[in-house]
Formats: sequence, C-alpha cells, structure tokens
Amino acid sequence: MNETFEMVAKTLYGLEEILAGELLALGANDLQIGRRMVSFTGDKELLYKANFYCRTALRILKPIYHFKAKDADTVYKEVKKVEWEKYLSLDKTFAIDSVIYSEDFNHSKFVAYRTKDAIVDYFMEKCQKRPSVRVNNPDLYINIHISHNDCTLSIDSSGESLHKRGYRVDQTEAPLNEVLAAGMILKTGWKGESNFVDPMCGSGTLLIEAAMIALNIAPGLYRKEFAFQKWIDYDEELFDRIYNDDSQERSFDFHCYGSDISQQAIDIALENVRSAGLMKYINLKTMPFQQYQEAPKPGILVMNPPYGERISSHDLMGLYAIIGERLKHVFTGYQAWIISYKEECFEKIGLRPSEKMKLMNGSLECEYRCYELFEGKNKDYKKALNEREGDEERRPEREQRSNKNNRPDFSRRMDRPERRFAAAHSENEEERLAAMPGRRRPREEKEGDADFRRRGEGRPAKMRYRNEEEKPRGDHKKSFGDRDRKRDFGDRKKPFGDFKRDKKGDHKRDGKHTFDKRGGKPNFKRDFGEDDED
Repeated sequence: MNETFEMVAKTLYGLEEILAGELLALGANDLQIGRRMVSFTGDKELLYKANFYCRTALRILKPIYHFKAKDADTVYKEVKKVEWEKYLSLDKTFAIDSVIYSEDFNHSKFVAYRTKDAIVDYFMEKCQKRPSVRVNNPDLYINIHISHNDCTLSIDSSGESLHKRGYRVDQTEAPLNEVLAAGMILKTGWKGESNFVDPMCGSGTLLIEAAMIALNIAPGLYRKEFAFQKWIDYDEELFDRIYNDDSQERSFDFHCYGSDISQQAIDIALENVRSAGLMKYINLKTMPFQQYQEAPKPGILVMNPPYGERISSHDLMGLYAIIGERLKHVFTGYQAWIISYKEECFEKIGLRPSEKMKLMNGSLECEYRCYELFEGKNKDYKKALNEREGDEERRPEREQRSNKNNRPDFSRRMDRPERRFAAAHSENEEERLAAMPGRRRPREEKEGDADFRRRGEGRPAKMRYRNEEEKPRGDHKKSFGDRDRKRDFGDRKKPFGDFKRDKKGDHKRDGKHTFDKRGGKPNFKRDFGEDDED
C-alpha cells in the first residue's frame, strides 16, 4: 500500500476554493482551505499529479517536521533533529526559503541562515562532510514557515513556481500571471462549451489558458522539470505514466478569439500560441475594442483591461465607457467577466454586476466582476429566468409578504436614506418629482449623447436591478470539482504535434532536443507563505 502523507498547495489570494476543487477531482483527502493555501493528504502519485495537473497551484510542499520555537537558536536545535539523509545526500545541493509571520522573529534571512547551519552541522557531525548550498536550481528546495511560534519544515516538490508553465516565449508590459488567468477562467465555469473572447489579449495568456482548459491539457506538459524529479525516492516510471496519459484530453469544437490595439502585443501573443501548439484553436487580430461590430455566438468574454497603474492610458475613464457601450450593443447573450483595480472604472462601464470577487493581481487588490448581457427587454429576461428556475427561491418570500391580512409590506420604503425623505418633502417641485417612486433623476447632457438618446440607447444599463431579489440566479454559477461531468474526448489529433517524448524521457521538437528533463496531521488553517511573483 502506498504511503499517505500531508501536503500543502499554495495559491494566490481568492483562488483557494478553486484550487480545492481541482485537488478534490484528483483524489485528495482531508482538504482544509486556508489563506492562499490548501492542505490535503495523499500519496506520491497524488503529489506528482498535483504538480502536473493543478492550474491554480503555485507550488506543492511536503511538510516533514513540525515544532515550536521562540528564537533562531531553538529553530537550529529542532532542525538538527531531522534525519536529513532521507531527503538529501552529500553529493546534492540545497537551498532554504523562509516565510515568517511572528513578532519573535525579526529577520527571515537569519532564520534561513540558521536552518542552513543546522543541516550542514548535522552532516558534519555524522559524516565529516557537508552538502553544498546553491541558490539557483538546487537539488533540494527546503521551506521553513513560521506562524507565531508554530514552525513547519517542508520540502518543495515544485521548484520553480508552477505559474511558469514553459510555453511563454515573450511577454508584454505587466503580463497576467498564468495561475491567475487560469483561476479567472475556472471561476466562470467555462470548459469549452462555447467560444471564448478576450478583446484586450496582450501576450495571450488568457487565450492560451482557456484553450488548455477546453482541451483539458495538463499545464505541466510544457515544463522542463519539477523539483521532485531530483528527490532520492523519485519514481520515474510512475511519473512517465502520468506524463504520457492523454486519456483525459477532449475535443474543442469552438474557438478562442483574441485582439489587441497593439500590433506588437499580437506578434508576441502569436509566438506564445505557436510555442504552446495551439494555433488551430486560437484566432488573433489587431483591432481596438471600439471597432467590434459583432461577436461569435455562443460565447463568453473575459477581459483584463488597463488599470492605469502599471499600464497607462491617455483616457482611462473613456476606455471603460467604451467597454460598457460595446458590451451592451455587441455582446448580447454573453457573460462578460472583467478584472480591474479602481471602483471608478467599473462605474464607467455602467452595468450592474451579477457577481463579484476579490483577487490579487501582483500587489494590486483587484475586483473580478461578472455581467449578464441578456438580449431584449429587462422584464422579458427576468420572466424567462423565473420560468426556467420554477420560481422556487422567491416563493417563500412572497408567501411571507402575503400574510398579515394580505396587507402590503412597506418596510422597504422605510429603509430609504434621509435625503430621499427630505427631497420628497421639499418645497422645490423638481426635487419632489425626482424623488417620486419610479422617477429617474435627469442626467447631465454629455457631448455626443444626443444621438444615443434619440434612439433610446442612452438609458441606464439593462443590468441595473431595483433590489437583490431581482438579480438572476442559477445556471451562470457553476461549481468546481464536479467529477460526474460527462466529457467527450473525441478522436482528435494532439495539438502538440511538434512535441514528442521518447522512451528515455527526452523531449523533441521537429526532431531536435529542446531539453533533457521534464520537468497525526496538524491544522494548516493559517497563512502559508507569500505569493510567488513573476
């Protein structure tokens, strides 16, 4: 029977539940969700699969020792107690990474230094010889995490952060992290059942990750190596079996469409798509968003527009106003998901979001919003939605309101702000009219709005709802980890025809080698390390 042990998967803030769903689908047990991490248990095969298949994991750690310490000297003594010959031989190199959340430890580098001393002294006392330290590309990555006085010593099975897939040849300014891109797409519930559109694609990260999700291609396929391949107990036969198993890949009958105003960005995206072997599934063109006149149906839109922080725009608010206008008039019938940094940017879009979530894009705390872009009139859309859902969720509330001798409930009106009350009793007739129920306050005229008003297109966005009970519910929310989903893997050819792997594990492209290698449970409900950056 295979040995079961504890593991920790690190991720970006906001993606913890999505990562937990991925791990559950792989067969992980005892899942516990923390802040930027998910702890779980499994065997060696699961450790390999988590590195190879998880799209939203930054790295997979294997804890080997837990202890308490209030100072660096105690850390030194405890680290020396580990039987290091199980993990490290004298001819191998190692590196220490430390993450500290404690008032008793002032300097993480000093903790890493004392941990290194403990390991070196352990071998010197036992073998009169020491292993070497190598900062770049060591044979063993060791992680020490301290939260208050709780210390966890782990070995890192990933090595280089898992967001570095291996397909990116070049990048534009401020590229989107691959793990964040995959998490954004998985959050939508999209798995290739429609077209995918990114009208501000940059270097093409969202498009590539979307195509890989649609085809169910493992994100680790392009990596040169993983850290566990240098471990003493590495099972090459087991990993070869995982690497060469393409039984879960599936066909994709739609396309991913990307565009950008910059020709340079499109050229870079083209190189990255070609490197990933996905030219068949991704269409690219140079075009500003305001020139969109039609959208492929059916489809979903995911966009990462400029925030005005790392990428500047001469008219940022105007750009977001254009986004809202194009969404309303071109992408009807779509779900549109947009990530941005500033609240005023979302306000310029002019649509009412159906869902929001917090995400970290680098050091920026962003918000990820979903907009339901329905066709036709608002009331027709809500009527169809109620019929589809059977009106089950709203019935109890209606029955409650119908009690008390069938008298209407005016409590909602009493919750209005005081300024509304004052306006309703104002001596100014215009203010009284504006405060009346059903009346909209007149908006200031803007240049260029006259034609829109004549056509009736200058009204507030269709996605504005009067209260929470009118928001659509149901099919647009999908759960992750649904393993009962029936997939059609088809009979398609692999899109990576230029990538081959011989019996020795070497990778080839067009007959040329590209690289030699591929690369009692404690409670982990706490912070577990910093985000990995590019």
